[in-house]
Amino acid sequence: MELLSPAGNVEKLEYAYAYGADAAYIGLKNFSLRVKADNFYEDEYKRVVELKEKYPGRRLHCALNISFHNEEIDRLISEIGYFKSYPIDAFIVQDLGIVPILQKHFPDAALHLSTQASCMNREAVKMYKSLGFSRVVMGREASLKEIAEIKDAVPDMEIECFVHGAMCIAYAGRCLMSAYLNGRSAQEGFCSHTCRWDFDVMADGKLIGEMDSVKDYPENVRALAQSGFMSLREKKRPDEFFPIYEGDNFTAVLSSKDLCMVDHLDDLKKAGVDSLKIEGRMKSVYYVALVTRAYRKALDALDGKISGDEADPFVEELYNASHRPYATGFYYGRNDADVTVSGESGSAYKLCAEICGEVSESDEKKILEKGRLLEERRKAEYDSLVPAAQKAWDERAKNNPDSYLPSVKKISGWRMFRLKALNMIDEKSELEYVTPDIAHEVMPKDSYILVNPDTGEIYRWCCDGHPCVIYTSVPLDSNSLIRGKVDEEELKTRGGR
Repeated sequence: MELLSPAGNVEKLEYAYAYGADAAYIGLKNFSLRVKADNFYEDEYKRVVELKEKYPGRRLHCALNISFHNEEIDRLISEIGYFKSYPIDAFIVQDLGIVPILQKHFPDAALHLSTQASCMNREAVKMYKSLGFSRVVMGREASLKEIAEIKDAVPDMEIECFVHGAMCIAYAGRCLMSAYLNGRSAQEGFCSHTCRWDFDVMADGKLIGEMDSVKDYPENVRALAQSGFMSLREKKRPDEFFPIYEGDNFTAVLSSKDLCMVDHLDDLKKAGVDSLKIEGRMKSVYYVALVTRAYRKALDALDGKISGDEADPFVEELYNASHRPYATGFYYGRNDADVTVSGESGSAYKLCAEICGEVSESDEKKILEKGRLLEERRKAEYDSLVPAAQKAWDERAKNNPDSYLPSVKKISGWRMFRLKALNMIDEKSELEYVTPDIAHEVMPKDSYILVNPDTGEIYRWCCDGHPCVIYTSVPLDSNSLIRGKVDEEELKTRGGR
């Protein structure tokens, strides 16, 4: 089975490939349902071409899955030449109007039907096959039983299924809440995640929790839910009420659990699924890396390439990426999917830095030389001072340590890597590193130093915007991530684990 990961920008694309994805899906500006993701534009195709060459055999899928208006069709046609700059292997579409356009201009690219099309049955799959589609991304309401029946009926159609990430409360994502409340249409790529806002449950204009009783309402809670008296009120919009009506076949509204099928990959394989899709083009690099890696290791264990015990530490790391309570969606029945949750489940870790490649031997020598020259200059200046001035120097250095940072020196066996700091790192930071093949390891404080490559000075602390390399004995690689523990108070404010 193919492992398909999200890539909201070129950086995430590299991490998807590096951490084990067979393919990644991207969006191009203005034509993707994830407008708030960075998406791809201008000359980023050059970097994408480089990545495809760096990771041979990896595939690239492009989501053109919005519902097109006339002017968007015109813009699509006008930008065909630009799209051809990308090494696209397949297009993910829901709007049939663009199918002949893509077939004409991209005859070698496959057509994949977006989950937005809500394809749920074998006859629909046959119809889409006749139109030239080679793959269907199933509507998320499909069960494993239904998927197996579709695969039996149309065996030469590839089946792609979401296996991890957020699920919409609306039918296959066809949601109008965002457009209704915020003027931002999910079908145009501007979803404001309205279903995850903070709502109060009301009855006849009063908060349920503040009511003395429900004596004035129908005899039981079910009748109350069906009475029309109940409503939702978003806390920041106190004058707007949204009626609730509970029917026989539904009991849930608003935010769903997160999908997680990592423990059920064998069932997906038996059902005939060809591609496992991870949701999350708007998620972080850290999320993309950890989730992709977990499913890669789980698939490798399923295929006998590694043992289950070897895969387990990587799968366990799914709980260290931000997530809501996990569920299996509609695959085994709807009961699990109908349970709603609120708020966000934060991670016990924060991403502190990304490793952006090893410093070349020649550049490392230059940095070390800068440190040597800086130390020599300071020593010469210090030695030229009279004792009283040296004492004042020492006092200033004590009171302003950031102004008198020590210089880096050669340490045998250590290597330098370019580091992109994202959160504060200092002497108190308890750091761990993760790589495509190391679940996580502690970085002892004496195993690394942070260096300013422009001056050769050793930082006491580093954060976003500082030029930095990490000089270390730790076996990092070019796509390692460095994380730190979130303190308990911060974790509480972010929603807990």
